[in-house]
Amino acid sequence: MSVLRRVVHEVRTIEIGTATRYQQHRLVVGRAQAQALFADPALASVRVHVAAPGDRTRIVAPLDVVEPRSKGPGGGAFPGWIAPVNRPRGGDTHVLRGAAVLAAGYLPRNQEGLIDMSGPAAERSPFGRTNNVVIEFDRAEGACWQDAEVALRRGLLRLAVHLADAAVDASPDVIEELAPPHRPGTSTGGLPRVGAITNLQTQGAFKDVFVYGRSMAGSLPTLFDPVEIEDGAVVSGQYGHPALRNPTYIHQNHPVVAELCARDGQDLCFAGVVLCPEPVEQAHKELVSTHAAWLCRAAGFDAAIVTKEGAGNADNDLMLKVDALEADGLTAVALYAELSGADGTGPPLVAGPRRGAVVSTGNYDQRIGLPAVERALGGARLDIADAEATAAVEVPTAAILGALSPLGAGWLTCRSEQQRLAG
Repeated sequence: MSVLRRVVHEVRTIEIGTATRYQQHRLVVGRAQAQALFADPALASVRVHVAAPGDRTRIVAPLDVVEPRSKGPGGGAFPGWIAPVNRPRGGDTHVLRGAAVLAAGYLPRNQEGLIDMSGPAAERSPFGRTNNVVIEFDRAEGACWQDAEVALRRGLLRLAVHLADAAVDASPDVIEELAPPHRPGTSTGGLPRVGAITNLQTQGAFKDVFVYGRSMAGSLPTLFDPVEIEDGAVVSGQYGHPALRNPTYIHQNHPVVAELCARDGQDLCFAGVVLCPEPVEQAHKELVSTHAAWLCRAAGFDAAIVTKEGAGNADNDLMLKVDALEADGLTAVALYAELSGADGTGPPLVAGPRRGAVVSTGNYDQRIGLPAVERALGGARLDIADAEATAAVEVPTAAILGALSPLGAGWLTCRSEQQRLAG
């Protein structure tokens, strides 16, 4: 396993300008430079906007979100898309923390969602708190939607590298080292070896997550270097269930892995990451779940935190893995959003495990009132509310991008009964 250093540059303000530059926490996005990165026969045009926390702006129909990262001269970020897979691993990765790039607009199979940059929805989405570069786009006449989507994805990744490149020579705010997981057989001082299982959706066009530029459909689970995830080896092309979607940004900052690394050597030892597909066929789901449990056991895990992407089919994948892990003698905990009805009294689980534990990331059906905004990007209407995109609306939490993050990036926390009683 590799060792990575995050060279972090904080972004506190963002604006459009004539040339891209980063200085004293201020990111200027060169409009023409950004547009040029999306040049592709499948796209007729793109428009570049910025949206900052506190702006009365609503982003409608958001697609993927990417954190700006760069490996500096020679590249190396987003292997399989921008960089070759066969390249040196680890080393320094420059990160523009507090910034994100995203596309917004219509795509087939994209379930309409939103990001509000102010108000109650901004508190629930990780992307209501980032300085966002927002790309609106028009598909070229006669181009197929799949080609347009690939062009958008490549453009977002190029833009992410381009923006981070602007900070390569700047003094960092902090340097963070990501140590590799503990190998099987190494001493843990009696601490349990805990790892993560990350399920990736594999349901075809507009519903696939990519590893090194390829869908995991038909694959078996694999033990994966978390450094490669940091550098963008996992890229989302999945546009269902906004609140339960794991954009590329969330994979880059994998919250479960981050917490396991932070607690490594204190009350646990970080054991590693297993990536798994979410197949459609039941027999393949069972095979993948059994193999994932075997792989965790072979890698020396004592326990695993299991995450998913999407709902329905994905719920079955999640619970099958919990059952398989527990049957193989490992402790399993799943992250799961409830579907409990607007008042929270409905049955919360589509599928439940026979053993193990489940941690709720919130209620998919809970409704939230959002105030009117001054500007909308990504579309003129919010179809899920049958309203103008700038209007005051009431929507389910399900519509807010990342609000119920099954990778753990959501807004909820929990505390023990003793803590609650203590105030």
